[in-house]
Amino acid sequence: MEAATIFLTILGVLIVALIAIYALFPRSLFTFLRNSLRRKGKLTVKSIKVGEIAWPYLEGGPADAEPLVLLHGFGGDKDNWAMYAPEMVGKYRLIAPDLPGFGENSRDISQNYNMVTQAARVRDFLDAMGIEKCHIGGNSMGGFVALRFALDYPDRVKTMTLFNNAGVVGSNESELQKQAQAGKNPLEIHSADDVKRMLAFVAHRPMKVPGQFRKIFYEDFAAHRELLDKIFWTLVEDGTVKPLNDELGKVKAPTLIIWGRHDQLIDVSCVKVLEEGIPNAESVIFEDIGHVPMIENPKATAARHREFLAKY
Repeated sequence: MEAATIFLTILGVLIVALIAIYALFPRSLFTFLRNSLRRKGKLTVKSIKVGEIAWPYLEGGPADAEPLVLLHGFGGDKDNWAMYAPEMVGKYRLIAPDLPGFGENSRDISQNYNMVTQAARVRDFLDAMGIEKCHIGGNSMGGFVALRFALDYPDRVKTMTLFNNAGVVGSNESELQKQAQAGKNPLEIHSADDVKRMLAFVAHRPMKVPGQFRKIFYEDFAAHRELLDKIFWTLVEDGTVKPLNDELGKVKAPTLIIWGRHDQLIDVSCVKVLEEGIPNAESVIFEDIGHVPMIENPKATAARHREFLAKY
């Protein structure tokens, strides 16, 4: 009985401590949870000098395995792949960098962030890493960068996997396209409470984020609002005014297209454009998924991804 009382007392103290940390030091708790996800994915934070810029990245898996480079989307960072990593690091050397303009990479507003420039920066990153050829993939904007990379540097790509990628125009307009045409950025966050709207816009069934964590998301966005706005409209210009529809036939790499049926940012009609335009392409559309399949359903998404990679 005494042991049970001691256990309950310790448990009570721990719960009170967690509540206090959440209330008083939410960023510390957020960092702890983020690092826990990294550990679960067997990911290590590393950094490498690329020119004058230090590129932070996450890496996991066997050092001698085939490299799988995954690029995050707009407003995201390298940790967008942390939930996905446990499904992939057993066989592949997973590398997920912060792209310039995001995360802990350089966030210089004076720089150019169009897709040609970002793809060239990825090339420079791979050069610095000593990676001549890799499996590449990306979500949303990261998928656009991966597609541009595959077009500009075809000999560097073993396979390409596109997760709800930007860069092409489908037969149906997405909600984001409609709002962008009206001069509105629907990915802009105006308050901590507005984070809920943004998450619901991105994911079909968004996870509930505690209020203190929503505040962190808002603070991080607000700190770089001007830069993010510049990158958003550059992305809109590149993806809707100058889409890659007519260049898809030049892609040489075997390609897997992964999409969520309920994507509000980039319409699912883009899948047909990509599959018909890219030689040696195949696709899968997941029901009850929105814009970020690797986060919304990492197990099912990774299973299809591994099946595809195993062919090559």
